[in-house]
Amino acid sequence: MFSCNCPNCTSENVRFDYEYKTVSNGCRKILLCRDCGFSFSETKNTFLEGIRTSTSTIWSVINARTEGLSLNATCRVFGIAKNSLLFWERKFSNLYRTLFIYSMAHAYIQMIIEGDEFYTKVHENVPPEESSGWTIVLMDRVSRFIWEISCGKKDRSLFKKAIKTMAELVEQTEDITLLTDGERRYGNILFEICHDLLRTGKPGRPRKTLKKGVTVRVKNKGSQTHKKGPKRPKYQTTCPQHPETSNDISDEETHANHVEANNSAMRRKCSPYRRKTNTYAKSETGLQRVLNLYWVIHNFVRVHFTTKEVPAVSLGVIESGLTAEKLFSAQLI
Repeated sequence: MFSCNCPNCTSENVRFDYEYKTVSNGCRKILLCRDCGFSFSETKNTFLEGIRTSTSTIWSVINARTEGLSLNATCRVFGIAKNSLLFWERKFSNLYRTLFIYSMAHAYIQMIIEGDEFYTKVHENVPPEESSGWTIVLMDRVSRFIWEISCGKKDRSLFKKAIKTMAELVEQTEDITLLTDGERRYGNILFEICHDLLRTGKPGRPRKTLKKGVTVRVKNKGSQTHKKGPKRPKYQTTCPQHPETSNDISDEETHANHVEANNSAMRRKCSPYRRKTNTYAKSETGLQRVLNLYWVIHNFVRVHFTTKEVPAVSLGVIESGLTAEKLFSAQLI
C-alpha cells in the first residue's frame, strides 16, 4: 500500500533519479522506472499529488474537522478557502476506499460486530422517518474498528448496503457474530445475502441456514405489554443457524453498548450530528464525505480512549498507527 510502483507499468523495479525543492514541503524525489523508463514523482497517485499546501496545515485542518469544527468555522480559523477544504476532503474519500480494501484483504479468526443507527437532519428540518441523514454503524466490539458507516434514508437499500460489507466480512472470518438492539432487518437481510443450503440427504427442499460460524442475536428493547399477541423474547436469534455453529454469546453480552457510545462521541466530534447547534449537513453526499473522513482518522490514526490503541492496530490490520506522512503517501485506488 505504501510502495512507490511505476504508474505506467505497475513495476516495482524503480530507482531514485533526482530531487526537486517544493515551496512548502521541502525536497521531494523523482523516481525512474527501470523497465519502461517512465519518470514520476514520489507523490504520484497519492493524496499529496497536485497539492502545494504544507502537510502540517492539512493535517491540522483534518484534525479540527474530526474534533467537531464545522466546515465554515474551519475555513475561518485556518484562513483557507472553502473549495480547498472540500477538495482535500474529497481526496480523503479515495484514501478511505484504499484503506477499506486493504482491511478487507486480511483474514480474521473471530469477530463480534455491533450494529446500530442514529440520524441527523440534512438540508432542512423534516420528520426523522423522512430524513436522509440516518447513519448505520457496524463496529467490531473488541478493537472498536468501524467497518461500515453509511448514511441515507432509513429504508431497505441503506440496510442492504451496510449488510453487504458484513457479508464480505463473513468470507474473511471463521467465527463472526452480529449483535443489534431491536433492529431485526440486520439479520434478515444478512440471511438473504449470505446463507447456505443444509443438505442432509433427506427428500425435500434443503433448509436455508446462516453460513457456518455466523451468529445473529437481537436484544429487543422497550416494553410490549400494550401490544396484542405473544410477547417477544428479550434476547433472540432472528435467523436459523447452521447446526455446526456454536453460539457462545450469553444474554448479558447481547447488546450494542459500545457502538452506542461511539455514536454519542460522534455527536461531539462530527459537526453535522451536533444537537445544540444548527450545523446540519447540507446534502447526503456531503454527510458521507465527512463520515469517510471520520472513518480514516478513527480507525488508523487516533488512539481509542478505552482500548488505549489505534483500532486498526488492535484488530491486527497494521502494526502501528499511521502518521500524517505515512497516511498521505498511501497509493490511492
